Amino acid sequence: MHQFAVPPRLFITGTDTDVGKTLVAAILMSGTRGKYWKPIQCGWGEATDTQWIKRMTGLPDSHFLPERHCLRQPLSPHAAAASDGVHIGLSDFEFPNPSPFDHLIVEGAGGIMVPLNDRHFMLDLISKLAIPVLLVASSRPGTINHTLLSLDKLRSRQAAIAGVVLNGPANASNREAIEHYGQIDVVAQIETIPVIHRQSLENLFATHFTAELPGLP
Repeated sequence: MHQFAVPPRLFITGTDTDVGKTLVAAILMSGTRGKYWKPIQCGWGEATDTQWIKRMTGLPDSHFLPERHCLRQPLSPHAAAASDGVHIGLSDFEFPNPSPFDHLIVEGAGGIMVPLNDRHFMLDLISKLAIPVLLVASSRPGTINHTLLSLDKLRSRQAAIAGVVLNGPANASNREAIEHYGQIDVVAQIETIPVIHRQSLENLFATHFTAELPGLP
């Protein structure tokens, strides 16, 4: 069974909001036991994404880096920031420096073209951090268009695309189309999980992923 080797530094982005980026981040954290960073949190219900992953994985606080911007409204970052009376700038973000023996999982907000301010997008933050990108997409109808457009935009900025993860009911046709037309590997298909907990996350990691050991700088 082919398993995707999670690189020491990885940025998780999506084709849209609510496609399962945080679930994928939780799976990777459960297996790598590295550090998680959500630079921008837009809105939250019972918990932020950081708090939810912490609860689901059972990892201690030391595995989680604080958000740079934690905004109250569940809106695009530029709109959520305006609502809170703050401004998001690319200079706000400094690359974390976890131990060379720690994986770093960075999760974006929304898709790659959500605005951060009046001139920058999530794609600009991806370019600034300059680490491999894992694109998360839904497996449902419409995903081919969304995924191919996202791949094209990432490539226009010379992003290092590690692969695609599909979330939802298995759809062999959509997977094959994305791999063929996108010239990319779908590294995992995560079907609906009846109950999300530490063991189910660890099982999914063991099925689809392995941890590439970080080296010394």
